[in-house]
Amino acid sequence: MARAAASADRGRFITLEGGEGAGKSTQARILAERLAERGLPVMLTREPGGAPGAEAVRGVLLGAGPWDGVAECMLHFAARREHVARSVGPALHAGMWVVCDRFADSTLAYQCFGQGVPRSVWEALADVALGSLRPDLTVLLDLPPEAGLARAAARGDTNRYEELDPAFHARVRAGFRTIAEAEPGRCVVADATDSPEAVSAAILAAVQSRLSPPP
Repeated sequence: MARAAASADRGRFITLEGGEGAGKSTQARILAERLAERGLPVMLTREPGGAPGAEAVRGVLLGAGPWDGVAECMLHFAARREHVARSVGPALHAGMWVVCDRFADSTLAYQCFGQGVPRSVWEALADVALGSLRPDLTVLLDLPPEAGLARAAARGDTNRYEELDPAFHARVRAGFRTIAEAEPGRCVVADATDSPEAVSAAILAAVQSRLSPPP
């Protein structure tokens, strides 16, 4: 899937990825706040979700199952298409900076690397749902699965993905790292075992270096 060329009046699309408990939601919120402080128009969003129809699918994905892997992949991309069509695309065209907690890399890591869905299925669905849209920058929050699952359990608000076996989560982490290694121009890896303050500083430095927002 080709990356969309950024124009002078188009916004920027930043995604945060990683396994369970990596701190994506917290870091996405902090980044959105920091960008807004610089006077940039910012939209903070998430996946699955980010638009009414996509939020409805989120409830199905996180609360039901187990699913056939291909069916689950299709559901994620159905939600993603709604998200892109209703929220992300219009915001980017309006010149906004979009900060998204998870995007298509999560489906590649979870459903393909984790569940064994053929990558060709992901690629076909991505072509239909996203066209040429790709993030301008993806930050992978990397930490050992056992640490992330412990954090998630401490929150007391688990979903069915967090209840899957450790081998699944190890495959997901390996998948994310493979994605980042394959696309160093788009992806930056942040050590999510650091303090939240250190992680947010590393993310902001990556955004400043790659996308040059106002100081």
